Amino acid sequence: MTDLSLSNKAIAGNTAPPAEARSLRLPTQWLGVTPFFVFAVMFLILPTLYLMLGAFQNEAGEFTFANIVALFSANIVAAYWISIKVSLASSLIGAFAGLAIAIAIVRGGLPNWIRSATLTFSGVASNFAGVPLAFAFIATLGRLGLVTVLLNTLVGLNLYAHGFNLLSFWGLTITYVYFQIPLMVVIIVPAIDGLKREWGEAAATLGATQAQYWRMVVIPVLWPSFLGTVILLFANAFGAIATAYALTGSSLNIVPILLYAQIRGDVLHNAHLGYAIAFGMIFITGLANIFYIWFRTRSERWLK
Repeated sequence: MTDLSLSNKAIAGNTAPPAEARSLRLPTQWLGVTPFFVFAVMFLILPTLYLMLGAFQNEAGEFTFANIVALFSANIVAAYWISIKVSLASSLIGAFAGLAIAIAIVRGGLPNWIRSATLTFSGVASNFAGVPLAFAFIATLGRLGLVTVLLNTLVGLNLYAHGFNLLSFWGLTITYVYFQIPLMVVIIVPAIDGLKREWGEAAATLGATQAQYWRMVVIPVLWPSFLGTVILLFANAFGAIATAYALTGSSLNIVPILLYAQIRGDVLHNAHLGYAIAFGMIFITGLANIFYIWFRTRSERWLK
């Protein structure tokens, strides 16, 4: 009996795959994320490296700092500054408005269907940008837009006579706010959900008022998430080009339109200067994302 069991073990041992074959076998759990890594390498990493190399080359392929130095010319600096102001204004307006909506649907005691409907709409609206959004605002707030005509007809308010222009700084900012608010709602709702009811009960037991609870507990906990989301909204607006180009054309000097003119334009065609402008945009948005990750990590310590 013992000999038979030993022989069975020997047979089982002989049928085991060789060590080399086991080492060459790929873990199956990595197969699901393989398309993501392929996509990231082909459409994120390689194009970024190509832009970085092109920013330090001239038309002959020689190494140069001339393109980087050209970024500090008055026209390009002005474009960066206008883009930063538009992104900052739209991110702050979108952040505060989105935070108010998120608090209302999570902590305001509203029916659950309102929360579900708001989150569903926010998920769709946060991705509604580009040419369709530009045409929607032209049809709404353009010189002959629906809202413009209704305000002038019903209450005698002519927006354009009072200085408003859709093809201006505030016109582009308002357009960006359309997708900034729902993006803020989608991102900040989980952070508000993370506020434990025990914290409010403990604060009330200790004699804290509702205002003191929000000032001493809620705001410090939500502050990192709020700041991180503002930075993410800033990066989201800073790199938007389709909406700005379809809405304003070349009437507003912002970085994405200037970049488009350098790479695709017929008059200002300088591809390597465009690569340098894109490199500057990558640097700013990358820095913003680093701060976002840092603030997000801090907020997750409290919300676990």
